[in-house]
Amino acid sequence: MCRLFGFRSSVPSAVHPSLVTQKNSLLIQSREHKDGWGIAAYGAEAAPVVAHGVGPAHSDPDFERVSSRVSSHTVVAHIRLASVGAVELRNSHPFHHGRWTFVHNGTLREFARHRAAVEELICPTLRVGIQGTTDSERCFYLFLTRLAARHPIGHSVPVEGVARALAETMGLVAAITDDAQTQRSAMNFLVTDGEVMVASRRNRTLFVSTGGARCELGGLPVTGTRLEQLIVSSEALCGGPHWAPVQEEDVIGVDAGLVFHRWRVPELAGGGVPPPTPGPSQHAA
Repeated sequence: MCRLFGFRSSVPSAVHPSLVTQKNSLLIQSREHKDGWGIAAYGAEAAPVVAHGVGPAHSDPDFERVSSRVSSHTVVAHIRLASVGAVELRNSHPFHHGRWTFVHNGTLREFARHRAAVEELICPTLRVGIQGTTDSERCFYLFLTRLAARHPIGHSVPVEGVARALAETMGLVAAITDDAQTQRSAMNFLVTDGEVMVASRRNRTLFVSTGGARCELGGLPVTGTRLEQLIVSSEALCGGPHWAPVQEEDVIGVDAGLVFHRWRVPELAGGGVPPPTPGPSQHAA
């Protein structure tokens, strides 16, 4: 499958070690996950700057060149092992729309059979923005549809609103694609607008590192703890005890002030799913 990486910090910082030089950097992991890469970084503008490649990150000099130049408070990166969709730039993560950036580690079960049903859940004014052929991009636009049902997505959104939209996306997709507990779509998602960052775990591994913040039993930060830094990754990037696993069916994230939050997916999705209200102003980037 794929591997994802998210970085959120109180101060702009370099991510070159995580992407290139650490013992289990994304560059090392790309020897197995070889079907393209992408890096998105946020600067002064609301929208991120995004770079993509279709070759293996470990043999593409642009991956190291881009990663060496990135210094930002919010970075998202991804390396791909294609399962749905051809190896081409339009299918490379991160996907972005306006201020929002999204990556996925996993695969929707029997996506070809369920594609039309998933697309039907996406607001038509957002659906026209889909460019590629992956299940992941459709999950992104479904997430934006769920987010827009409650919040103007061209503006800052509370972290719980982002988490709820992500959980609703997981629930709606699972209702279409899952066949009993042994046949479950894998939906490790990570999304950010440069301020909040939220990630989910479902049927794939996911780890966080917080640089020594006060932690609860199991190693995750205590909800409400203000962090200086959050790193989210499909795998621990190096040895040591400072990587903690995210639990299955958990959603974790930080708000714009880098305060840590943790939810269970059923809790977030339990309030019902309102219908989308696709007014053009609501979807303004």
